Formats: sequence, structure tokens, C-alpha cells
Amino acid sequence: MKRYLFILVALLAPALAVAQQRVGLVLSGGAAKGIAHVGVLKALEENGIPIDYIVGTSMGGIIGGCYAAGMSPYEIEQMVLSEQFLRWLNGSSEEGYNYFYHQSDLNPGFLKLDLALDSTFNFQLNSSIANDVSLNFALAEKLAQAASIANNNFDSLFIPLRVMAADIFTQNQVTLAKGSLSDALRATQTVPFFYRPIRVDGKYLFDGGVYNNFPVDVVRREFKPDVIIGVNVSSKIFEDYPYDNDDKLISRSLMYLLLDKSDPAAIPQNGIFIQPNLKGYTAFDFSRARSLIDSGYSQTVRQMDEIRGKISIRRSCDSVADIRNAFNDKRVPYVFDGLTFQGFNSKQRNYIRRVFRPGSARHEQLTYSDIKRGYFKLVSEKYFANVYPRISYNKDSKAFNLELTRRPQQNFQVDFGGVIATRDISNIFLGMNYYRFNRTLSHFYVGFQTGNFYKSATIKTRIDFPHPFYLEPYLMFDSWNFLENADLLGDVSSPVAPTVLRRINRKFGLHAGIPVGSNFKGVFKVEGLSNVDHYINGDVFISTDTLDELRLKGYKAGFSLSTNTLNRKQYASSGRAYSFCIDYYDLREYYKPGNTSIMMSGIHAKHHWVRAKATAEHYFGTGKYRPGFYAEAVISDQSPFQNYYGTIINAPAFMPLQDSRSLVLENFRSFNYVAGGMRNVFTLRSKLDFRLDAYLFKPFEYLKEGANQGTEISKELESLFLTASAGFVYHAPIGPVSFSANYYDDDETRFGVLLHVGFLLFNKHSLE
Repeated sequence: MKRYLFILVALLAPALAVAQQRVGLVLSGGAAKGIAHVGVLKALEENGIPIDYIVGTSMGGIIGGCYAAGMSPYEIEQMVLSEQFLRWLNGSSEEGYNYFYHQSDLNPGFLKLDLALDSTFNFQLNSSIANDVSLNFALAEKLAQAASIANNNFDSLFIPLRVMAADIFTQNQVTLAKGSLSDALRATQTVPFFYRPIRVDGKYLFDGGVYNNFPVDVVRREFKPDVIIGVNVSSKIFEDYPYDNDDKLISRSLMYLLLDKSDPAAIPQNGIFIQPNLKGYTAFDFSRARSLIDSGYSQTVRQMDEIRGKISIRRSCDSVADIRNAFNDKRVPYVFDGLTFQGFNSKQRNYIRRVFRPGSARHEQLTYSDIKRGYFKLVSEKYFANVYPRISYNKDSKAFNLELTRRPQQNFQVDFGGVIATRDISNIFLGMNYYRFNRTLSHFYVGFQTGNFYKSATIKTRIDFPHPFYLEPYLMFDSWNFLENADLLGDVSSPVAPTVLRRINRKFGLHAGIPVGSNFKGVFKVEGLSNVDHYINGDVFISTDTLDELRLKGYKAGFSLSTNTLNRKQYASSGRAYSFCIDYYDLREYYKPGNTSIMMSGIHAKHHWVRAKATAEHYFGTGKYRPGFYAEAVISDQSPFQNYYGTIINAPAFMPLQDSRSLVLENFRSFNYVAGGMRNVFTLRSKLDFRLDAYLFKPFEYLKEGANQGTEISKELESLFLTASAGFVYHAPIGPVSFSANYYDDDETRFGVLLHVGFLLFNKHSLE
């Protein structure tokens, strides 16, 4: 009997071994190229190849962690292909959560240094360059429910998981097997100098690829699988110095320096090594996600015979889906019983609570929508970009909790920027920001721009109250010298007389702002102003001429309502911006004629008027072609000043093109008008656009020079003017690089060619 039993066991042993065969999957880091792991997961699951354990590093940890948390390959694919995924990576808020209330006035800055300034005036530089506020919340919201099912034990997830991180102080790898799943995935892709690090178990951790980018040893030690599938997407696979390619590869030297080498020889003989063909892709090609997924899928299918030969056990898609659904059915609905804090004092905590609970009882439960809206409202103020969110489940209250942790604070910021152009309108920009946060948030700002054509200085303070509303006193000085904006490359049209106009704009005032709904901001404003314009009458100017002097002194008061979700501060291609404002002006005019005026003596006069203005800019679509429109309308009862030129330069102007503010376009100015047109954006390559714009301007009151240099108002229906532009824009880290040909239906400036590098932005005149 014993002999027959021994024979039976011997015959069944191979079958039992196959039935117990366990498969470990290793996913390497590689930044954007790690998206190819999604294709690998798709191919394995479609062909019934089981996955019993996962170990991942960096992007491999993100993809593997999402799969281990109960997301199917299809769900992960849809996530990385979505517009929101790109928003998480570049720091933009999700669609519908980009609150405008805290958005600052536009300036030409393109480089920001974040510094920590303490009470002893010591500075500390923040070395990270990426905004992670959207990514942090996305990981927390997508993984907290799975973590609650597993009770923060990675062995109890849908697939047991290990995530690699790095402790750069002790220069050791860290294997994360428990705790907050979102923290683990956030830590494993914290590339030094790119993302701010986070604390996990009291330690700052960085990208796992620093010390172990292909953790085959970890899957063998932690899980002891029978078969290992190792997927490497890192391009750092050189055994010898790449003499033929070193010139091309040197630009990626920092990436090679920060990532440990992926060694194919680490896979044992009975394992499978998969290396998708990712030639031509870079670590930053997140916009090419679909092609990356296809590369991972295709390479895995090509090796499927090898995989099937080494892995005998099969699990059908339906059986895997049943197990996944059973795991996900244990998810607890998102209900939050409160907020907790780390690193904030009691006054600061009260301020933040009011952002999340305006008008609500302190202990009232919050919905998921309340939490998400509150978080993005908070971080829409750049000062709170250092706040790290963590969502955890409380078994006693059977509800989730949002913990907000204050990371090392950057309370002093320096902005650098400017523009270089082929017309003499180049300038440099410097801005300095200091924040103080306690019962209120105070933002102190000083900004300067200087160049031959334009100079400015701004001092302002914004004080935010948690109710919410803000007060913003300010003092501003601007000057424009239109005689100094000549084309440095030579005039491409027929010679015309130079524009002799120097403008000085001084204003001080107070803004009081409130949020209106989720996406609009309302601002009440009172402003005192003192402006000086110097100009000639006519087209001929000689050095002995004395200029007319027009001084305007007084105040204006009004209200504006606006929103802005545009993806860029200049040359946008998605989003929308709408604004409406109504202002009352009460001014005194002091006119002193020069020798080009027919008037012999100065004149004083009073002016008061009401003006309403509405603007709209909107882009549609998400593909290679993104059409959009820009429209503007002005209605006012403004009256002329003492002469025509003084009137035309102080009349409302339609300025749709990038250089419109640097020109005095007489045919595009009127007290009352409507205007608009199409903005067509064609994406040729990543960050390279071709733009084709065309607009029509219809003045209801056409201003022209009448007898004795006065202003004549004509209401002819046929007055209609065209402006258009065609050009290329490359969106570089230092701002747009634009080359365009512009047309204006204007006698003085009809055709022009402009090349500029950087943001061509100026402050608005006080009469705008």
C-alpha cells in the first residue's frame, strides 16, 4: 500500500508544482518610459499569465502600485492617457478645480527661486523645480480606499507589493511594505531636484531608482517566487562607455547619475527579461503615453511563447476580474470626519479649516467633494504649495481623515524674467515676494521692469482673510516711450514717421476681492491716478519741437468679475478666460500746448464718465488642432479731450496681438466698439505651435482728426478694420519663442515681422 501511495505522489508532484507556481513581476524605473509597463500588464493579463507579487521602482512603482491596489490594466491605461494625468505631472489643477481667486496678475517672469527666510534672515534655497500639489492629491484619493482594505499592509492588497525608495542621507535603499500606499508611491518617484521629498516613517525618501532601479533581488528576498518576470524600461544599460553616442547622451547625464543601473543578468535562467523597444523616447515624453503603452504590449506579445514555456499555470481574464471585483467591493465610501494637521499652529489651523468649511459647523462630516474642493482652493494660493495631503481611514469612526502636513516652508520667492525682441521693446523683470501666515495670510510684493520702451515699479500687499475676502493696497509707476520701439532689423514696410509719445502712469489704490462661486473672482476697486502724456500733433518731428503736455488727475472706482483657466499666460491653447468690468472715472484735464499745437494757451477741464468692458477668450478640443476665439466689447459715455491726439491715446483700445500694446493703432481705438475673431492653434510637435489669428474691429464711434486739431466723431456703418497674425511659437522653459508676421489695417503700422524670446507682457494703463 505504501509503495502505491509513493508512486501516486511521484506522479502528481509535477502537477502540484505547476499548480503552486508563483510569479513575481519586477517593474523598473524610467520616468515617462515607465508608462510602457501598462502595455506589459495588458498583454500578461490577456494571455492568462498570473501575477502573484509585484516589486516596483519609480514609475514602475506607480504603475505596479495602481495594479496592486485593484485597478485593471484598462483603468490604468485610461488614467495615463487622460488630460488629467498630464495636469498631475505638470502641477496644473484638474479641470473644474483650477480656482482663480488666488491667481496673481500676469508678469513676464519665467524663473522662480523659492527661498525660506527665517527670523534671523538666513536663506535656504528650495531645489525642486516641479509643482506636485495635483499629483499628491491624485495619489491620495486613488489609493486610500485600497489601503484601508489592506489595513496599510501591502501584503493584503489585491496583489502583494513592495515599493523601492532611497534614503540619501545613509545612502541605502528602502523597501516599503506597509504604511500609507500613496506615500510609498509618491516617495518612489521623488526624483532629486525635481520633486520635493516627503517623510515616510520620519525619513525623507527619494526615488527608489537612485540605489535599485531594477529590484530583482528584492522580489527574490521578499516573496521567493518560482518565476520572475523583469521589465526594464530604463535606457541605462551600457556595459561599456558609449563612444559613438556620448555626444547625444550627455544631455541626459543627470538622469543617468541619479538612476542605478538596470542589470538584465539579475534575472535567473528560469525567468523572463522584457526590454520594450523605447528608442527615440525620452524620460519626459508623457504626452506620448499611447505609443509607450503599445511598445510595452508589443514586446510582451513577441515574447509570449517564452513566457508560456516557463509559466505553465493560467488564470483567465474573468477569474482575475472576479478576484479584483471582490477586493474592490470592500471599498468604504469616502466620508470624512475631519482634518488633522502637522506643523501648523492653532491660528493657522483655524484659517485652513475655514477654507474647507465656510459657514459649516466645525465637527460636521465632510464629503469627498468638500475635501477635494477645499484642498484645491487652499493650494491655489502658491504659498500653500508645500502642503502635503494624506488620506487615512479611521476604523473607530468608520470614516476617512485628511491630514495636511506642512513641509519646509518657502516664504520668500524671487522671480526673474523679461523679453528679448527684434524691436526695441526688450526689457528685464525682477519680482520679490514675501509671505507671512498666521491669523491671516499676507503677501508682500515688489516688482520692477526696465527697458528702453517700458519701465515699471510696483509695490503691493495682499492680505487674505479666511472668510474669505482680501484687501490689496498698491502703488504703481509705469512709463512708455513709443519713440524707442523701432524695429532693430529694419522696417519691412514703407517708411513712416516715428510715434512721438511718452507716457507716465502713476496710480495708487485699494482692491477688495471675494470669490464668486467656484471659479470667478469679484473685485471692488478705488484708485487715484496722476498721468502725464507728452506728444506732437502731426507726422513731422524735429529736435527743436516742444511737446504737448496732457495731465490727467483724479480717481476711478469700479467692480470687475473674472475667471481664467488658460494653460499659459501668453499664447494659450486650452482653457478659457472671461471678464466684465464697470468703472466710473472722475478726472481733471490739464493741457499745455507745445509748438506743434495751434492752441496758444493751456486749458483746464473736468471729465467724468462710466465705462463697461467685457472680454472672452476660449479654446476648444484637445488634439493637434485647437480652435479658439477672442472677443471684446466696450460701452462708455466718455467725451473727447482738448485735441485729437490726446483723445485717441486715452481712448479704449483693442489689442489682440502680442505687440499691440507697443503700438498706437489709431484705427483700433474708440469710446464704443465691438471686436473679435478666431485664434487657430496647430500643434506641430510637442511644445511647437503654428498660430493663425484674424480679428475684426467695429467702432460705433470712429474717432478722426477734425478741424483745428480737434476730435471728430463719426458713426459711419462702413467703419470696419482687420488685424491678423501668422507665426510659430515654441514654448521653451524661459517663455515663448515666437516668430510672427502681423498685419494691422492702420495707416501708420500696416505690416510687421516680430521675433521675441520671453513673455511680452506689460502692466495695463490706469485708464484701461
